Amino acid sequence: MGKFYVTTPIYYVNDAPHIGHAYTSVVGDAVTRWHRLLGDDVFYLTGTDEHGLKQKQAADALGISPQELADRFSVRFREAADLLDIAYDDFIRTTEPRHYRAVQKFMQAIYDNGDIEKGTYEGLYCVACEAYYTEDELVEGCCPIHGRPVELVREENWFFKLSRYQDRLLEWYDQHPEAVRPQTRLNEVLGFIKGGLQDFSMSRSHFDWGVPLPWDEAQVAWVWFEALPNYITAVGYADDEERFDRWWPVDYHLVGKDILRFHAVYWPAMLMAAGLEPPTCVYAHGWLLVSGQKMSKTRANQIAPSELVDEFGVDPVRYHFLRDTTFGQDGDFSWEGIVARYNADLANNLGNLLSRVATVVARKCNGVGPAPQEGSPLQALAADVYDATASAWDRVAPHEALEATWRLVHETNAYLEANEPWKAEPGPDVDAVMGDALEALRIVSVLAVPAMPRTCQEIWRRIGMSGSVAEERLPDAARWGGYPGGLAVEKGPPLFPRKQAA
Repeated sequence: MGKFYVTTPIYYVNDAPHIGHAYTSVVGDAVTRWHRLLGDDVFYLTGTDEHGLKQKQAADALGISPQELADRFSVRFREAADLLDIAYDDFIRTTEPRHYRAVQKFMQAIYDNGDIEKGTYEGLYCVACEAYYTEDELVEGCCPIHGRPVELVREENWFFKLSRYQDRLLEWYDQHPEAVRPQTRLNEVLGFIKGGLQDFSMSRSHFDWGVPLPWDEAQVAWVWFEALPNYITAVGYADDEERFDRWWPVDYHLVGKDILRFHAVYWPAMLMAAGLEPPTCVYAHGWLLVSGQKMSKTRANQIAPSELVDEFGVDPVRYHFLRDTTFGQDGDFSWEGIVARYNADLANNLGNLLSRVATVVARKCNGVGPAPQEGSPLQALAADVYDATASAWDRVAPHEALEATWRLVHETNAYLEANEPWKAEPGPDVDAVMGDALEALRIVSVLAVPAMPRTCQEIWRRIGMSGSVAEERLPDAARWGGYPGGLAVEKGPPLFPRKQAA
């Protein structure tokens, strides 16, 4: 049994969760669910980032302590994850004692290795990013990500000697070209490194909301220097050496493209300085845009996950996120888009297939599902669909995986149309067709469970299968012939009542 460790970014707690956060979490959840089907030992981490100047300023504006703000918003991110059926194994908060222990151990290791030195820094700082920028990186004098004016900050603090790791990082990526995906993002990372790496300030002295440096308690760690180690905290870095050795390095950091530099330049260099291995892969996805713009509080274009779940249900929202955006590229959310996908793929195809199969089995087979045929016209297709679906999930290409799985849905509907069992007399011919259709539904319910766990369990139950579909194991569960026949098939209400476009 292999291990599979995946993380989302830890989300800032100065605002409420929106569908951009949900998108990353749903992709990570679906990929890890697929690996659970394969029998891998999976660890899926998400959580909240609760330190830094941005959090302190947001708390000050509300007249509460930073910890109160963190407590208030962290629970909302956990609730949003639970609402979307995110099967995380750990929800980390950077204000937890275990994280303080891990960060201080991590910083001390880098300090002891001679890669943290004291100095004075003056630079242009974006509070929203918690990052410094050069004049050349600004857009009309503003942060290129948030479009906000930057501040001139001058501090005496501690510096991480990033410049020492330029050659080592280039060598690492030369030897591990899959360590940043997609290729366009790797090109960005390599361009940034080759442009020359500058040492950066890894501590702050003008506020105290953060993790104190173990050798200088008058200063706290810069929020990114303290937040990134959450990925090692959660797998036992400071508390359980054996567990840490089991899980590290991570298989995938799933991150938005705006934080790629932190994860693919700063973070691997920091790990090298601490004597640890860099991540196996940083997979940077695009933004989930609304009307062509990145979601932000200042633009008032944020959409809460609960709004969509209330209207469509959990699984259709998950399916839309996974199917309609190529992971790694920007996507553009629209109400019309989710309605169209819901009606086309879910109501008209999958939902209709289950409904017509249950109806014909009730009328022509006394409500008892027949076994499938060996050598069915759908059998070879089902094998091809599994191969394509498995390949896509392995490459973290959910849109391709679902497109492949839905080939079996489409072709099974076409198979029914061609044979018209509803017009035939009960007998072996009808039984053969309906057994094949039930077997296709069984396989689809296994292959689609990473995207739609509740829906697939309901299909599993209605076609008479017992137990949990999520506990099936691939590839055996996708092999033709698993539907035993002789099971009661239940007619029920439509899985996906059609939606009208607004």
